[in-house]
Amino acid sequence: LLLMVAALVAVMALPPIAQDPTYHDFADNRTFFGIPNFLDVTTNLAFLAVGIAGIGWCANGRGAVGARWSWTTCFIGTALVGFGSGYYHLAPDNGTLVWDRVPMSVGFMGLLVAVLAEHLNLRLEKILLVPAILFGIASVVVWHVTGDLRLYAWVQFMPLLVIPAVLFLFDSPYTHRGLLLVALAIYAVAKLAEHYDQVVFKITGGIISGHSFKHLLAALA
Repeated sequence: LLLMVAALVAVMALPPIAQDPTYHDFADNRTFFGIPNFLDVTTNLAFLAVGIAGIGWCANGRGAVGARWSWTTCFIGTALVGFGSGYYHLAPDNGTLVWDRVPMSVGFMGLLVAVLAEHLNLRLEKILLVPAILFGIASVVVWHVTGDLRLYAWVQFMPLLVIPAVLFLFDSPYTHRGLLLVALAIYAVAKLAEHYDQVVFKITGGIISGHSFKHLLAALA
């Protein structure tokens, strides 16, 4: 709670953060098969594949799924990112970006509640999941209406602080917890690839841009 609140206070203490207009200027804008920004669009299929696989795993109950509804929410959000981000990259602007960020916020909140419930108390899932989802969506709406990214930035990056802390501070009966840290590390690399979009495109000789690579890395995470 201290980490969550401190991060929120720190973010909201900053001046309002506007969306950088150059954000939509991606390195790879090539058109193939009549699809503009082809690789930025099609690499989102990785999210759809991971999301469907995760939803199926939760539904079939293979293994001991603790926070089942939270993990299902995480994977539904992941699958919808495949559609939302693909739609955004067909015609990148602030209007289409909403459809990328809404499912992303849902996925992040599902992941956060799953980790909290499986390490603290499974009853937390019933208490936190719906409010967390609504808060995540609200952060995108606030940005869309006011142009201020601060709340959305907190929703996206706060779990990256809280999840490692929970893993180190609390035990859990569930195995493979270390893979959550691996996933967070891969996601951090994905964000770096996104930041160095143009650089990755040049290094690879125009084969793949940093943003397209970010989609693949984030889906892997």
